[in-house]
Amino acid sequence: MSDAVVLVAREGPVATVTVNRPKSLNALNAEVLHALNGAMAALSADRAVRVIVLTGAGDRSFVAGADIAEFVGATPEDAIALGRRIRRVTDAMVRAPQPVVARINGFCLGGGLELALACDIRLAADTARLGLPEIRLGILPGGGGTVRLTKIAGSSVARALTMTGEPIDAARAHALGLVASVHAPEALDAAVADLTARLAALPRFALAQLKASLNTAVSAETESALEFEIQAFAQCFSHPDQAEGAAAFLDKRKPAFAP
Repeated sequence: MSDAVVLVAREGPVATVTVNRPKSLNALNAEVLHALNGAMAALSADRAVRVIVLTGAGDRSFVAGADIAEFVGATPEDAIALGRRIRRVTDAMVRAPQPVVARINGFCLGGGLELALACDIRLAADTARLGLPEIRLGILPGGGGTVRLTKIAGSSVARALTMTGEPIDAARAHALGLVASVHAPEALDAAVADLTARLAALPRFALAQLKASLNTAVSAETESALEFEIQAFAQCFSHPDQAEGAAAFLDKRKPAFAP
């Protein structure tokens, strides 16, 4: 395997981004975050890419958190810089027009869970462990964890997980709505492949508009989000895929959406 800390592989319209530090359980450091940011920027702008998958190398860990070695001697200013490095990556994932899928194949802790929470859909192996254990280090999540976990799972769940710092298994994460589905480790790749194939077949323009509307529903107050949804809905009628989709439905055939 390559020595690069982040690998990008493509199979048709699906790009897979792999954090490649398996000996360190794919822990995040400045080099990894810089590489992830670059990968996301390039893939977001690539029209040949219709779905992005994020995962970790090996079978033990998605991303086990930040590299704690970088915390030694760190100042508050250093901490702000770290939080903003993670935010640049997660913001890029949220802003990407393509769906971003997390393939959670093991430990998904701290900054790893913060990355996963910024993905659109999360699939997990039944051996995965998810959590935000920062409080046990005398700190709190600084890369969006408290905010995104609260918005996805609610305040009660977010408080219980962050205040105790205790990880949960994949089945519990599924029950709480943190992951969309749970699979045996040997079946995870097939589940991800099935999902990404279905997403890649959908109309690109409408899917990007849908993602933007869903993002706005999370970040804006209700009235603004509702208006954004109407505008995004209307934009779809400016694209040939809308006419093709309607015609195909009426003709009882499979639609041929724009590449």
